[in-house]
Formats: sequence, structure tokens, C-alpha cells
Amino acid sequence: MDSPILVCGTGIAGLATALAFARRGERVTLLGPRRHFDRPAPEVFHSRVYAISPSSQRFLAALGVWDLMEANRLTPVEAMEIHGDGNGLLNLNAWQTAQTELAWIVESVEIERVLTQALQVFGVPWIVEKFVSYSPGHVTTDQGKVIHAELFIAADGAQSPLRAAAGIPVTIRPYGAVGLVAHFNSTYPHQGTALQWFGVEGVLALLPMPTTSEGPQVSMVWSAKEALAQEVLSMTGPAQAQYLSQRLAEMTGARLGALTMRSSLHGFPLTLNQSPLVSDGVVLVGDAAHRVHPLAGQGLNLGLGDVEALVDNIAGRGAFRSPADPALLRRYRRARAEPVLAMRLVTDGLARLFDAPQAPVAWLRNAGMNVVEKLPFIKRHLIAGASR
Repeated sequence: MDSPILVCGTGIAGLATALAFARRGERVTLLGPRRHFDRPAPEVFHSRVYAISPSSQRFLAALGVWDLMEANRLTPVEAMEIHGDGNGLLNLNAWQTAQTELAWIVESVEIERVLTQALQVFGVPWIVEKFVSYSPGHVTTDQGKVIHAELFIAADGAQSPLRAAAGIPVTIRPYGAVGLVAHFNSTYPHQGTALQWFGVEGVLALLPMPTTSEGPQVSMVWSAKEALAQEVLSMTGPAQAQYLSQRLAEMTGARLGALTMRSSLHGFPLTLNQSPLVSDGVVLVGDAAHRVHPLAGQGLNLGLGDVEALVDNIAGRGAFRSPADPALLRRYRRARAEPVLAMRLVTDGLARLFDAPQAPVAWLRNAGMNVVEKLPFIKRHLIAGASR
């Protein structure tokens, strides 16, 4: 089988890449498993959610999928309330930059569902087989199928089999922490505010979610130290729920009242991954290209930025040029270098800053937050950066 462009990976980054190319009239093929999605059940929410920035929202709207998502499952974030590990406090509001939202909280499966639906409408070829090996010019699947292409796109996650098979290096630095995610009902409404606490046991975020019949709902994302995270994950259901409810009340000062666990708990290791974005005939997007600390919730937004920049560069080429033209791939790498580096420096810097236990450092970081709280022009800059 031949295809000018082959996308390996069928998560959000891979699905968006294939759809974006198809909408630009490019011949593209998708390789990887295909999930079946039923209409979302009322009041049943997937544990993995993302904070979609305004720029990512515009991109998904341009792909024609934003309005396909269930409106009652999208939660606008109108403000952020960030607490230091002392008396530091920073409030960011959408109105400070004349916006209506800072972001939207969306379930991972809802984005995947509408992207899959759109790919079917566009008739994108989808090979539901597993990638096995790569050689310049072709890949082989677990069913023995050989797929020839000019450009291979690795959108297959942080462990990226295609990246490894192509010999593209990656630097992985563990944070010694695990991301714990679960949903909770709260006593008090979240009022469209994302809440975050920096503490000695990691970074805790409570993200606004749709209200249920049992009350207001938030999604917990806790970057917990590895030993503590493994202890919590090993607990049985009732003991785990009781422990988390009590612990979150202590960490948040009962900011939202009592928190009652309403979903299962999941954990994933946190790492800082860096890799070249391009190689001969192979290009990386999303987690295959980079991973950052989740404290800013920008991982998927970076990945969608990769997709948009890549498709703009490739689809805008002259008819005489191959999609794997080295000049095009270098242009893509240059376009993504600054935003990826900036996000890595911010998230890694904050993680390191709040991980330092020394008293002078603790005083300075909390004092710094309080200074920024009083400077509207810096707040506007922070909001504008997060909206990209």
C-alpha cells in the first residue's frame, strides 16, 4: 500500500493530524487501533480531562469538530486561583484580557469521539493494525502489511515505537512524581474557577467540571510524590476514597467544602521528555516529540500546536515538493522551537522552584506570587501566554 503521508498513532494528536491533512486535500493514511465510541452517558465522565486553550479551541473549530462535542460536557474556565505553599496567592481572570474564557475543560474521549467521526466523513484510510518496524520509505504492521510513504508522522505517544524504530533520540528525566486523577463532587460550586495549590507533596489542581445531580463536580489532578502516590494507588476503594477526601480537605483548606470521590483513581508517571522534532522522512508531534510537567495543563495544547504548524508547512508546499522535503521539516522545527522551549522552561522551573524546601526560597516564591498579584500588566502577559 502506498500513501504520501502516514500518521502512526490514533490518540488525539494522531487523529487531529490526519484530519487536518485531509481537510487540506492531502492524501493521508492513519495507522493504529480504532476505538468505538457510544454517545456519552449522562453524568458519567472519563477520568482524563484536558484544559483546552483558546488557540487550541480555534484550531479544533477550524477542523469542524468543536461544535460536534456535547455542549453540556464542556466547562469554561473563567478564572484561576493559584496558592503557594505559604501565603502566596495569585488570581487570574479572563476579563483582565477582555476574554470570556481562559480555557475549557474537556474529556479526552469526547475529543477523540468527534475527531473519529470527522475522519469517517472525510473517508481517511485507517489501517487498524499495530506498527511493528520501520525502514526508510516503509513500515510493517503486525499483520505483515508493508506501507510505503514519503513522510511518516510519529503521533504515537511518549513511548513512541516509531520514534524508537527510526533511531530518533529522546532524553527522559523523571520527576519522581505520579499524576493522580479522579473526579469529586464538592459541597460548594466551583464558579468556573480552576484552583491550584503548590505544596511539599506536589502540585494539586481542582478543575471545574459539569454539575451532576449529586452536586458540583471537579476533576483532581495531583502531582504527588512517587512514594505517596503508590501508597494511595494501593489502597482499596472505600479506604482510598476516604483518605483522598480527607487529604484534599486539608490541602485546600476545605476551599470547596467536603469532597466526595465519584470515579476511580488513575495514575501516570511524570517525566520531562525532549527529542528532536524531525529526522529524515520522520517527524514527531505531541507526546512523541515532548512532554512537560502537567502543572500548567498545556501538554495537549502544545501537541495541537505541533499539528497546526506541521500541516501549515506541509500542505502549503508547491506541487513539485515532497511532503518529506528537509527544508519543510526544518521550517516546522523552527516554528515549534520557541513555544516548546518556553513552556518547558516555565513548567520545569516552577516544579523545581516549589520543590526546594529551603526557607529563604519558600519565602521568595510566595512573596513573588503576591507581588505579581498586584501588577495587572504582568497578569495580562501571563494570561496571554497561556491562551496561545
